[in-house]
Amino acid sequence: MSGISDPTTLTWRKSSYSGDHGGDCLEVADAVPGLVPIRDSKVLHGPALVFPAGVWSAFVGAVREGGLTGPRG
Repeated sequence: MSGISDPTTLTWRKSSYSGDHGGDCLEVADAVPGLVPIRDSKVLHGPALVFPAGVWSAFVGAVREGGLTGPRG
């Protein structure tokens, strides 16, 4: 991962929207300057995706504004 030598040393957190019932959750690691590491909470030692902070911010903004839609049937 670019800029991250060992993702297992990062401090990961779940969204407050995830709840305590398990299920499909993403976790994000803070304190990585300029990067936003994301992983599947069910696969703690699996791969993580790393996005530039600006790209992640634009994605979250689009989701909040309803600019992204699901598959069309």
